[in-house]
Amino acid sequence: MSLKSLWQTRQSSDDPTRRYPLVMGIVNVTPDSFSDGGRYQGAAALAHAHRLISDGADVLDIGGESTRPGSDPVSVDEEIERVVPVIEALSREWNGVVSIDTMKPEVARAAVAAGASVWNDVTALTFTPDSVATAAALKVEMILMHMKGQPKTMQDAPRYDDVVAEVTEHLKAQVFSAIGAGVKADQIWLDPGIGFAKTTAHNLALTAALPKLCSMGYPVLYAASRKRMIADIDPAATDAGDRLGGTLALHLEAARLGAAMVRVHDVRETVQALKVQAAVRSYGV
Repeated sequence: MSLKSLWQTRQSSDDPTRRYPLVMGIVNVTPDSFSDGGRYQGAAALAHAHRLISDGADVLDIGGESTRPGSDPVSVDEEIERVVPVIEALSREWNGVVSIDTMKPEVARAAVAAGASVWNDVTALTFTPDSVATAAALKVEMILMHMKGQPKTMQDAPRYDDVVAEVTEHLKAQVFSAIGAGVKADQIWLDPGIGFAKTTAHNLALTAALPKLCSMGYPVLYAASRKRMIADIDPAATDAGDRLGGTLALHLEAARLGAAMVRVHDVRETVQALKVQAAVRSYGV
């Protein structure tokens, strides 16, 4: 089942507590991700993936290269070596949706061959000239995210005249480029890129403006799990693992404002919060 059909089925459920956004669980097969780097590699990554499934994840997003601020890139071969065995194993053991979180077309091709059916690209198909053509050839669903610059330097004083307008226009341009190359419109998702070349003020403005992004007609992924903006609001939350409350608040607000999917580390807690929110909403007028 595609992401979009999974989302549509969720929204048309007879059970009102099921009408909440899809939950994408994060599986970082990396040594240096900001929250869980080094914890889930090889067999540990596969075990973690199955825990997220049992916790209620609808989608698993497998990443082999950290894109945290200040991170260093890894080679294509190393990234493939990290993610492909996990995706192959998951594809044998689970019928759900697997996403590959990569900016590299070569990694996307290897991951799709291994069983992934979604390409989550933090560069919105701008990383190489081959990115757009690869997306069209793969014929999988695409998540186009906004980011300025590269992860290593993206948080070096990011500036916008109007962050909402600029992010929206950039994503519109990338949608146009993707469709022009042959990607089907109903395969496209958008992501405003919370924490990617954004200050906390930028992130909050984009969160509040989610209805504008949703009005473009493409389902929106919102991803703020454990991010630094939470510590900027609550300075006591210096450790990424101490940001669950802020994460839930942001994703509940994103759900209220129209996000179709949220990307999180803490799947069980997120699913519970979204179910309760949906139950309360079902009694509204």
